[in-house]
Amino acid sequence: MNRQKDWRSVLIHQEATILETIQVLDRGGLRIALVVDEAYHLLGVVTDGNVRRGLLNQIGLQEPVSKIMTAHPITVQATDSREHVLSLMKASQIEHIPVLDDQGILIGLEVLQALTQPTAKENPVVLMAGGLGSRLGVLTENCPKPLLQVGPKPILEVILESFLEHGFNRFYFSVNYKKHMIQEYFGDGSAWGAEIRYLEETERMGTAGSLSLLPEPPQLPFFVMNGDLLTRINFQHILNFHAKHQAQATLCVRRVEQTIPFGVVEMAQHRLLKIEEKPTQHYFVNAGIYLLDPVLLSLIPAQQPLDMPDLFRQAIEQGYATAAFPFLDYWIDIGQMGDYDRAQREYTQIYK
Repeated sequence: MNRQKDWRSVLIHQEATILETIQVLDRGGLRIALVVDEAYHLLGVVTDGNVRRGLLNQIGLQEPVSKIMTAHPITVQATDSREHVLSLMKASQIEHIPVLDDQGILIGLEVLQALTQPTAKENPVVLMAGGLGSRLGVLTENCPKPLLQVGPKPILEVILESFLEHGFNRFYFSVNYKKHMIQEYFGDGSAWGAEIRYLEETERMGTAGSLSLLPEPPQLPFFVMNGDLLTRINFQHILNFHAKHQAQATLCVRRVEQTIPFGVVEMAQHRLLKIEEKPTQHYFVNAGIYLLDPVLLSLIPAQQPLDMPDLFRQAIEQGYATAAFPFLDYWIDIGQMGDYDRAQREYTQIYK
């Protein structure tokens, strides 16, 4: 876990007055003060709530801080996991937890706001944004599909911000059709606090071929995702799954249902065996989201078209460890007008 580096700025000694404590609270900016003795044993904590209750009880500002502090606060040890700390905060409805060593010495402070920020990740993300989008008709005659707006933003911006929410900030956009419009809109990514570089196709290279244009092989597993998808999938969960199963190529698969609007007949030659009326079938489809180890780049020929399913077939044939990550999170492939209309209707519910 990442301990707050400035926790020492909110330390106060047990002899401090309430007024001095208020000044520490104001100056420290963490909305908490930590009361310690000379050996840094934690004696108590003071928050804005402690101060308000003291004022309501007419305790003078020159009284010692011990008059208002919480003397037995919830604490954790340095070895406690982030998940354990967050669960304590949630159960106790608090935003700060002091960290103690085995001797009860204060060594840090966990703050809810910092814990809930995504951990910065070095894994690159490649977004495939070079397709024609011809099935969307007139909408893409003068605009590349990734720049079509869903709600208030282009599809590609929604995807970008979804990755940013999970701590990713290194991106490659694979571009071709009307690429200048995408490059002008996103630039180098600094407006989003991201780094964006471009893989410029001179011809259509499929959903995997443009990976041969990467200027240098990534050092970590990297995401590849189609630039016309909307999803609320948890990208960290994919990373965890990929590592747990020691995969070199992970394909995300979405569970879908399809109801056949007819009675389905089962036969054996001329004999009728069974009629099932409007059955619902369940199956998994390729969701257009992939996580690849850099070693897979050796299977991609330079400057030649290659689709991702073909890359996975090669990986399977050559003995690479491949895995399928099933998920049920929101997902839509904006391939046709009906999909685009649905995405418009659902945007405000999904991206609150």
